[in-house]
Amino acid sequence: MNRLRVTPGPVLALTALWVTTRGLMLWVLVHDSAPLLGRGSVAREVRRLYFHWYGVLAHGTFPAHDTLWQYPPGAGAVLLAPGLLPWLTYVQAFVVLTLAADALVAAALVRAGRRPGRSLLGAAMWTGGLPLLLHLPLARYDVEVTALAVLSLLALSRSPRACGVFGALGALVKVWPALVLLGTPRGRGTRTAWGWAVAVGGASLGLLALLFDNTLSFLRQQGGRGVQIESLGGTALDLARHAGWSGRTRYQYGAVELVGPYVRAVAATSLVLTAVALGLLVLWRTRARRWTEATPFDAALSAVLLFTVTSRVISPQYMIWLVGLAAVCLTSRHTSQRPVAVLVLTAAALSTVVFPMHYREVVAGSWTGCLLMLARNGALTAAAVLSFVRLWRDALPPFEKSGQTTEPRSDSDRLPDRALTIS
Repeated sequence: MNRLRVTPGPVLALTALWVTTRGLMLWVLVHDSAPLLGRGSVAREVRRLYFHWYGVLAHGTFPAHDTLWQYPPGAGAVLLAPGLLPWLTYVQAFVVLTLAADALVAAALVRAGRRPGRSLLGAAMWTGGLPLLLHLPLARYDVEVTALAVLSLLALSRSPRACGVFGALGALVKVWPALVLLGTPRGRGTRTAWGWAVAVGGASLGLLALLFDNTLSFLRQQGGRGVQIESLGGTALDLARHAGWSGRTRYQYGAVELVGPYVRAVAATSLVLTAVALGLLVLWRTRARRWTEATPFDAALSAVLLFTVTSRVISPQYMIWLVGLAAVCLTSRHTSQRPVAVLVLTAAALSTVVFPMHYREVVAGSWTGCLLMLARNGALTAAAVLSFVRLWRDALPPFEKSGQTTEPRSDSDRLPDRALTIS
């Protein structure tokens, strides 16, 4: 009966917004040679690099000696997928499939938001938030990766098995979707999700190893990466240039990185901070006692934020992941991440100002570029800290905060609109 209270008006409005904004994104993609849009630098990656990799992958091997190939083997399947539409050019087919994945995410969020006790705010965030990145989402395969992560989270309440399958497939494409399984409530559902993720992930990796050569070649390139200019460490080093630091920028491993004294120390610090972030998440997992329907969503967003801000590399397409995960959080009225979602949207908008609009200023290390990076990375850092703090506080039920105790509940007692306390 509750479903009857949802009128078709909001859904129609979201549909119209999606069609309008995606039309504008396509228009920008077609006209991306404009100076303010990066003089074609956004679309160049799919036109040249992805198409080149397509040719290599079509011969049954991964780009083993290409320093730009830093992706898990599942990425190969995504880059080969445009071949399913042979009547289109590679770029056209890639964009069509990306739009299809985008529409799938929007539809899944609408479906989740129409359930009793849920909200369409998540669908609105994805539909209206993704265009803040202009045409970038249409020229990267991160929309497809985000779709797998979103489907994994939304499937958890009804099918932990599907949750694990989508999470595993996403991790095979770009690793980070494995984090969406972090917040599953302890019990049989978690064992099912994690078990299926391991099984499907292992089977898929084995199949790819049989079909392609050099399946794990990406590990060699990934380990050699340095400090990208858009990372937090890169921003610190960029500011140090104004204080006399003798380092400089260099294009390597598919990104503009900083080279010079202390760069290795900054890179090592980033790795240490990533390890600390992992430790905090494990500690949260072991200490958490209270789960709501939103806890898995909130935990996924918090985990990806922490790993993003501590990474040696923060590419602008990472914002696609964060917008998608924040949108999933907003489908639940129990989420603790609403202010975090606002910060994510702010960071996404600032990312567009950084790249492609003023990327030359960032690479040159001018004060304008430094201030833009401080603003974007400041918003991301604030989002990560606030997200984890709210996740931690939400994990402790009121009775535990006041020093009282209660009997634990089993996972089978969980109801969609009621908190679950687990000892």
